[in-house]
Amino acid sequence: MTGNSASKVLSKSLQVASKARKSALEMTNQSKASHIGSCLSVIDLLAVVFTQKNLVSSASRNDVLLSKGHAAAGLYAVLDALNLLLQPLDTYCKDGSQLYGHVNHHASPQIPLSTGSLGHGLPFAIGLAISNKKHKSQQKTIVIISDGELNEGTTWESALVAPQNKLSNLILIIDRNGIQSLGFTEETLRLNPIAPKLESFGWNVLEIDGHDHEKILDGISRESDKPLCIIATTVKGKGVSFMENSIAWHYKSPTLEELDLAFAEIDEASK
Repeated sequence: MTGNSASKVLSKSLQVASKARKSALEMTNQSKASHIGSCLSVIDLLAVVFTQKNLVSSASRNDVLLSKGHAAAGLYAVLDALNLLLQPLDTYCKDGSQLYGHVNHHASPQIPLSTGSLGHGLPFAIGLAISNKKHKSQQKTIVIISDGELNEGTTWESALVAPQNKLSNLILIIDRNGIQSLGFTEETLRLNPIAPKLESFGWNVLEIDGHDHEKILDGISRESDKPLCIIATTVKGKGVSFMENSIAWHYKSPTLEELDLAFAEIDEASK
């Protein structure tokens, strides 16, 4: 990606992320259906990936999957900020809406797969990558999973399959926020060290700050001779101080008072 193109993506993605954080907070306040901590940890990743996707020619647009379907509000908020959602955000989790509490592919043509049952995103992404490779497509397949999905056997089985099929067009991004539904990941089932495991399977591995838009863009733009895994270190509840690194905010919904406090922090950070 050229310098001018990268600057254009980064300028836009920062705006998208700031707007999406506020939208996701508002959606979870109104619906009382919340995985807001998970949404806030992944929004920067989604903002960069989808902004980059929609600022390049259609022939080389990446397939993007969000496997951690419980962060649907974050995905919908990012797509809405890019004018890519088919329904208004205020229909989230309401009767008749396509904006389900877990990712629904009917919500936008940008969503190739409904997700929510964890561990299925990477297997599906491998299928897309194999198809693209056979059709000599320029597209990469990017799949974002939660670190909690590393508890799933399907994730590790798929991690073996990707190098076997020489899927250099596949990028796996792990949202490494360190917290899953009921506890810290390392206390639930020890995952570390992740990178050496994947490298031993035949992956290239890159570790980055998952909130640094420039590093995210550099990661998804680089060429790799193997499947690439980006371990993105993130913060659960990122951008709202009283939600950050808190297990409680995996399921809690913000009150109106908390919403005001959160908006003030996000506005201050975006100045």
